[in-house]
Amino acid sequence: MRNRSGLLKMFGLCLLAGVLVAGVLFPVAGLAGVISNQASETVESTSAELADEPPPQLTTITDKNGEPIATLYDQYRVPTAPDEISDAMKWALMSIEDRRFYEHNGVDWKGTLRAAVSNSSGGDTQGASTLTQQYVKNYLINVIHRDDELGQQRAQEQTIGRKLKEARIAIQLETRMSKEELLAGYLNVVEFSRQIYGVGAAARAYFDTTPDQLDVKQSALLAGMVNNPAVNDPWSNPEAATQRRNIVLDSMVDNRKLAEEDAERIKNEPLGVVPGGPNKPAANCVGAGPEHGFFCQYVEDYLTTHGMDKEELYSGGYTVRTTLDRQANRIAKRAAEEQVSKTQDNVANTLSLVTPGKDRHEVVALAANRDYGIDKEAGQTIYALPSSTANVTGAGSAYKIFTAAAAMQQGLGIFDSLPSPGSYTSSRYTNAGQPYTVGNASDSYPANMNLQTALATSPNTTFVHLLDRTGIRPVLDMAYRLGMRSTMTSNAANGGPVDAGNESNAWGMEQREFYGPRENSRGMPAFTLGVSPTNPLEMANVAATIMSGGTWCPPTPIAEVTDRNGQPVSIEEEPCEQAVNEDLANSLAEAMSQDSVNGGTSAAAASDVGWTRPMIGKTGTTQSNASAAFVGATPQMAGASMVFKPDNPAGGIVDGGPGNVYSVGEGNGNIFGGRTPARTWYTAMNQILEGQPERPLPSASPRYE
Repeated sequence: MRNRSGLLKMFGLCLLAGVLVAGVLFPVAGLAGVISNQASETVESTSAELADEPPPQLTTITDKNGEPIATLYDQYRVPTAPDEISDAMKWALMSIEDRRFYEHNGVDWKGTLRAAVSNSSGGDTQGASTLTQQYVKNYLINVIHRDDELGQQRAQEQTIGRKLKEARIAIQLETRMSKEELLAGYLNVVEFSRQIYGVGAAARAYFDTTPDQLDVKQSALLAGMVNNPAVNDPWSNPEAATQRRNIVLDSMVDNRKLAEEDAERIKNEPLGVVPGGPNKPAANCVGAGPEHGFFCQYVEDYLTTHGMDKEELYSGGYTVRTTLDRQANRIAKRAAEEQVSKTQDNVANTLSLVTPGKDRHEVVALAANRDYGIDKEAGQTIYALPSSTANVTGAGSAYKIFTAAAAMQQGLGIFDSLPSPGSYTSSRYTNAGQPYTVGNASDSYPANMNLQTALATSPNTTFVHLLDRTGIRPVLDMAYRLGMRSTMTSNAANGGPVDAGNESNAWGMEQREFYGPRENSRGMPAFTLGVSPTNPLEMANVAATIMSGGTWCPPTPIAEVTDRNGQPVSIEEEPCEQAVNEDLANSLAEAMSQDSVNGGTSAAAASDVGWTRPMIGKTGTTQSNASAAFVGATPQMAGASMVFKPDNPAGGIVDGGPGNVYSVGEGNGNIFGGRTPARTWYTAMNQILEGQPERPLPSASPRYE
């Protein structure tokens, strides 16, 4: 019975080999014709895919000067030309996988029949696939269907139809590509282990060398891995890797490509891989390091929200030259760390910097006291602290900018007198049905002051009074127009979520009109006091808009994007727009020009660094002193520093001076926008702008005086 079973198995496998031959050569003959007709419908399209779909490559992120800061990839691959691969690597691979590679035309019929006989007689299992056929299969698995689990399964299923399709494509490729091109093609797509694909990346990752320098020992290890990369991984399973390497060495001896004594000598040598794991770049923005990781993250977020699919970004082989100024970013991070320790629990200190302009607002630095990374014990984080609303609390009275601008648009002059009582009850708004009453941070304010002084000294009562005059909707609209775009669409301007499908509680992006929440809903009058989750980068861009004559541009981190062939790639960025008229913007700048001088809320921080430049500025602090902000700009640079509690917003933040800032879980803190945030801003800006001329602010329009 056993002999009869073996004969039947051998007969079946030989029949399979015959079917493959018939299917490739005679597509209308009998059973093979049926199978061939079914397969041929996809053969041409698959062949075209192999020609048109390039293998994934890593994307490189650089600074403004083109110096790399990070790589993004799903498959670490270094494209390698045929003449850049050592002969040892080529012969090691052919010896173990396809000894007759140079003799067949894509399908090794002799090998197929031999495999059928060997498998049926109980010998070693042999697949009989040529390197060309394996190239097809690996291309389908690692390139065409890399994100399609079902497609990968179909590319590996043990069926006559799949084998026939693979064989026919292999024969087609042999007519279009030289043997050297096919061999290099296989070695460029094959998987090794740990996201390493292709011999170019493997040479670097395993041996810290280039593929043209691979010797016999190294080549034998790599050639042996392609059979089962996970099992033969030299770091996690060195015994299996050594055993497989030695099998390859024996195959090279049998193929007369290596002397037996050399093979025996190499078998006794260690694997020789780099210690501790593969030498490869990080696959995401963690590779940008603690200093530049936040900027890299913003680049990724920006591209994926401006027309580029994330999978394409991680596989397209792009070069993204950014607007990152390394020196400015380094100074910004150092200033943030000087004020708040990078390991301080539950306190983040961020600084976001943007250049004003009427055609572009370029982001030059995104820094935080915390390092960017995944080591939580070291205080690291991958939250986009300087450029998103996530984990960020309010900016406090910095939002009074929007109330002032809305009132000016309705005719208020910057030197018009306004009341500033110690307590004020709104005549228009309530809070949960109760009168909305606010007080000031101190009792030192005069009974009246003009708008310019109010912005510099920040009495709460004056701005709630202005809110009664303007109404909330013009203020919300002004916040959006000046730059709080994602901030206003990610919350309902009072800390609650936006329901985009409900006109009573949604921001109308087309009409640019705020439909809700209701005029008198809970929390809305506190908008002018900055209670809303806030994007720090957008606060910086508000200052850039004001300093650009009212021209809003998206805060872009992109200088240029090119594809793997060096051709430019367009990014779908929003056009710049005149958010408010230039007279209003220039007059608002004049109204905000006194914060750094005597009596201004940031005057002490400015004096500490010897600040003399004309500038605009506004501080802000939230209730319980739980967060604080400073936003400001010179004609050359705009920026916002925010200090907040990213892990738990309860309680306040205590400012005990530079390096002694910490959070308390209960009770109030004592931080203000004129302290830690302003010190961070002035310290960094003073150094970044060193050597640049002190430019004057734009003149206010008489109509707003």
